[in-house]
Amino acid sequence: MRLAPEGRKPVLILTGAAVISLLFFTWWAAVLPASMAAFLAWFFRDPERFPPEDREGWVSPADGRVVEVCSSEHPFTGRCTVVGVFMSPLDVHVNRMPCNGTLSYMEYVPGKKLMAFNPKASLENERFLMGFDAGEGRGMTVQVAGFLARRIVCSREKGDTLSRGERFGMIKLGSRVDLYLPEGMHPAVKKGEKVRAGETVMGVREQDEA
Repeated sequence: MRLAPEGRKPVLILTGAAVISLLFFTWWAAVLPASMAAFLAWFFRDPERFPPEDREGWVSPADGRVVEVCSSEHPFTGRCTVVGVFMSPLDVHVNRMPCNGTLSYMEYVPGKKLMAFNPKASLENERFLMGFDAGEGRGMTVQVAGFLARRIVCSREKGDTLSRGERFGMIKLGSRVDLYLPEGMHPAVKKGEKVRAGETVMGVREQDEA
């Protein structure tokens, strides 16, 4: 099973502690570190994902459930449609690029720790904005920290060019990721739907939808 880079070190350390405890002490001394290693390995799991080849469109940046679909506006994207995805602690936490594009805007915003499914979380919580230029226009992902989340990770830098479905970061302990669709693109999902990062089509161009 592939692990996200952020989880490899703690899993190796705890696994080593479990082995040492088993060799030099008793089996019950190895139970705690072994259990913690197993939990972290599951939490930081990073399964392969494959965008649909038979359908165009922007894919989901996160696993989870759609909690919001609304019109909005941002200085980088202009008028847009925001699709918010709530990530529970049980979901895969690795985030993926919605489309082929070049990263041209990044901003970290400190903030509150409201529950991630709260509509105000996108505007008031700690978050990281990653804007990109794509063939369909300017889009953006917003990684939003929630009540439990303690760290937002973005492993990319401004100027990087990413492919649809490529990994760009994660949020530890579940939270929310918002996808900003530019004008001319329409949401392909509805509130309440379950989505998978890198696979579920979230937005389509007007001509594709027709």
